[in-house]
Parts: sequence; C-alpha cells; structure tokens
Amino acid sequence: MKSYLILGTGLCLAMMLGSCKSSESAYKKAYEKAKQQELAQPQVSEPVEVAPVVSTPVVTNTPTTTTTTTTPANVSIREEKVTMVNGNGLKAYGVVCGSFASQSNAEALKTWLDKEGYSAVIVKNEERNMYRVVVESYDDKIQAAQARDAFKAKYPSRADFQGAWLLYRVY
Repeated sequence: MKSYLILGTGLCLAMMLGSCKSSESAYKKAYEKAKQQELAQPQVSEPVEVAPVVSTPVVTNTPTTTTTTTTPANVSIREEKVTMVNGNGLKAYGVVCGSFASQSNAEALKTWLDKEGYSAVIVKNEERNMYRVVVESYDDKIQAAQARDAFKAKYPSRADFQGAWLLYRVY
C-alpha cells in the first residue's frame, strides 16, 4: 500500500512539473503573429527637409528665424476605418498620440490628456484590434499636420509623443 502511495505521489509530481513548462512553439507562434502584424502595418515616415550647405559663414547682427511650411504634398497620413469608443466628435483628420491593444491603457492616456486640457478621443480599429488615442481632430489636413507638430513640440521629453501621426478616418 505504501509503495502505491509513493508511486502515485511521484507520478503526480512528474505530471505537475511537466505541465509547468512553457511550450516553445507557443512563443514562436506569438512571435510570428506579431511579426506579420508589424509587416502588414504601413510604415509612416516623415519627409526630411535638406538645407543647402554654405561653405563660408555669414555673420549678421539681426536674429534669423526659420519657418517650416507644411504643404499637402509633404504630409503623410494613415487611412483607417475606426469606430468611436470614448469621447466626443471626431473629424476627418486626427492627431494620434498613442496606440494600444488594451482599452484600459488607452483610457489612462485619455484621462491624462484631458487633465492637460485636451479633449482626447478613443477610437478602435477593428481590423487591427487597436485602440487609438486621438488628441485633436480637424477637417483640414494642413491644420491637423500643424497641430501634430505643435503637440510634438509641446512634449519634447516624451519619446512616445514624438511618434504622433495623422489618421484619416475612412467611413
């Protein structure tokens, strides 16, 4: 009887230890799925302005200012079909400052942005199962691009906001 008890305990212990192992194939499947989603997501790149190189320095006593104008040709946007989750009103072009797989993370960012004086909106892209936090929205693409640039400039120390991008809402 004692030997059956020891044998049963050993068998149970072996099954417990064997079931605790993580399956390498599960990790591999999750990695492959994430890689496919990353490849399927269009890459948005900002245009780079190149200034001519001057070989001799010019010394002036008047301060100079540099202004960058945004034209429709150099504004990159991402078109997505999204549905409203939380917030009021979303126009054609939105400045997206955060994308999350978890709605609770999107809600936390929206709450923080609302405290900062924005009227943030949360939308969901059902195709990618992602929650987008839209900090501002406009009917005009140029105004949206200028708002995106101003938002990035307001929070230069927040690396996550430096990746803010424009969303065109497809119906």
